[in-house]
Amino acid sequence: MKTIYKTKVESIGKNAAAFREEQMIVLFGKEAPSELAEYCYIVDKTSLDGEIAVGDILVLDHKEYTITAVGKEVNNNLANLAHITISFKGLKEAELAGTLYVEKAEVAQLKEGSLIEIKKNA
Repeated sequence: MKTIYKTKVESIGKNAAAFREEQMIVLFGKEAPSELAEYCYIVDKTSLDGEIAVGDILVLDHKEYTITAVGKEVNNNLANLAHITISFKGLKEAELAGTLYVEKAEVAQLKEGSLIEIKKNA
C-alpha cells in the first residue's frame, strides 16, 4: 500500500479529549487559532500525495482503520490546514464536509509523537 499522508502529533490541546465522548478526534496544523487549538491534536502540516477515498486505510500508531466515508472538504482541508475531524462511528455517508469517517471502533488514544498515516488501498 502506498502512503499518501504522514504526520505526527506535536502537541495536544488541554480539551482535546472532550470529543472522545462523541467518538471523534480533531486534527489541526500548528496555525490553529488559539480558541480552537485547545480542542485539537496539533500536527505537522505535510503534503497529501493523492485523494483520500472510501476503502483507504487510516493508521494511528500502527493500528489500522478502514475509511468508510470522506467529507467533500477533507482532502482540501488536510492538504491546506492539516485540519480534519476523524469520526469512529462507521458511517457510510459523510454528514459533515470536513470529517473523515472510519469503521466503528474505539477512539484511538493519541499522544505526543503519535504517528498518523493514510494509505491507498489499491
